[in-house]
Amino acid sequence: MTPPTFFDFYSLLPYIILTVWACILLLVDLYIPKGRKGITAVLAAIGIAVSLGYSITQTGIEARGFTDMISLDGFSTFANVLLLASGLFSIALAYGYTKRMGIERGEYYTLLLFSLTGMMLMAQASDLIIVFLALELLSIPLYVLSAISRKLQSEESGLKYFLLGAFASGFVVYGTALIFGATGSTNLSVIFTQAASVGTSNLLLTIGAALLLVGFGFKVAAVPFHMWTPDVYQGAPTSVTAFMAAGAKIAGFVALFRVFATAFPSIASNLTDILWALSALTMIVGNLIAISQTNIKRMLAYSAIAHAGYVLMAFVPYGNETVSATAVAAGLFYLAAYALSNFGSWAVVIALEKSEGRGLGIDDYAGLAKKYPALALCMTVFMLSLIGFPPTLGMVGKFYLFRSAIAGGFTGLALIGVITSLISAYYYLRVVVNMYMKEGDPDVEREPWLGLTTSVTAIATVVVSFVPQFLFLLAYTAVLR
Repeated sequence: MTPPTFFDFYSLLPYIILTVWACILLLVDLYIPKGRKGITAVLAAIGIAVSLGYSITQTGIEARGFTDMISLDGFSTFANVLLLASGLFSIALAYGYTKRMGIERGEYYTLLLFSLTGMMLMAQASDLIIVFLALELLSIPLYVLSAISRKLQSEESGLKYFLLGAFASGFVVYGTALIFGATGSTNLSVIFTQAASVGTSNLLLTIGAALLLVGFGFKVAAVPFHMWTPDVYQGAPTSVTAFMAAGAKIAGFVALFRVFATAFPSIASNLTDILWALSALTMIVGNLIAISQTNIKRMLAYSAIAHAGYVLMAFVPYGNETVSATAVAAGLFYLAAYALSNFGSWAVVIALEKSEGRGLGIDDYAGLAKKYPALALCMTVFMLSLIGFPPTLGMVGKFYLFRSAIAGGFTGLALIGVITSLISAYYYLRVVVNMYMKEGDPDVEREPWLGLTTSVTAIATVVVSFVPQFLFLLAYTAVLR
């Protein structure tokens, strides 16, 4: 066995920094008095910021580590930067919320860091064994965070997430076993070589890839693997839900893109119809069921399901070499756009939520524009972005997605995307109508970090939509070829 070299550790440097910092923070938190756990939050944010800085310095560098089990390239760097930025937003949302809800504990931030390390490892994994380990490292802290408030609804969401997550992990393990049986390896590059030699005739390989797709489909909340999402999103603390909705989705799609684009392009023809159906069903089911929701957290949960369908649209033509790079880049771009709108909208939800669980009905937003016009304006920006309405980043993201689908020959799928986007306008604009056209007296929590997150994400959602080329270019150059 070859001993690790400098380049092995360098390829994982941001991940190592965050892991070591999380372990140190676990010990340091023992000496931080109860009631002052905001210090732990600040320390966690510093660790993420340092890791983010090192990730940015790795831009343009390519390296392989630990006998080709880890990859450092533009794809992983783009994903790591996006995930670490999501981590910073998550801590900003949790800083005042956990204190207000009586769940201010140091382990909250440590668990968040450990889950974040799992997400980063998924982005860099080039072996199915590492993918599975990263998936578990990502998921287990999230199971605990979902139930951290120790209320009945929160504990139910954590248990439900754990049981269904463990079931989905079984699909990943079984799929990995079948792929190993078909190719003799779990390394993505070796699997590609072996799969190319047998073409589309290897049934064992195709079944194994389909089982992996089930596992990833659960993580990104694609239909019909979405059953856990509304209950978990509603029961978990809202700051955890925001982190889960962005971070877990980004990590799941990044792993899906890397594994399938690297290892299984030769069997793309066998999976195209399945991916098409998953994307279409996810967009249709997510948007239609969201219409009937009266709880803002459940509405945004079904919204998250629908947006998973939009991102899947970009991956349907992954086997077509002429459009695959552009399509996957469109998916990465949309993940970045969705993350901004996601954290912004959840920040507004947290601002209106009360410790007794009140303030989560869509009717509770009545009169917000009259009493808090700036906050209502920000929420309007996020709702328009999620619809795909100009001038927002969501509109640009959907344009890239639809263009990629049409270029790949899937005009019907793009048409479904357009129609479901129009349907989504009903329930998104219902929030706007309540804010501007109905009388009410909402009470908002004024927290500096919450306000900063809302403002930054709203401004970025609008401003970047006027100059989106640089972000798409970063995504395009990051795509594996």
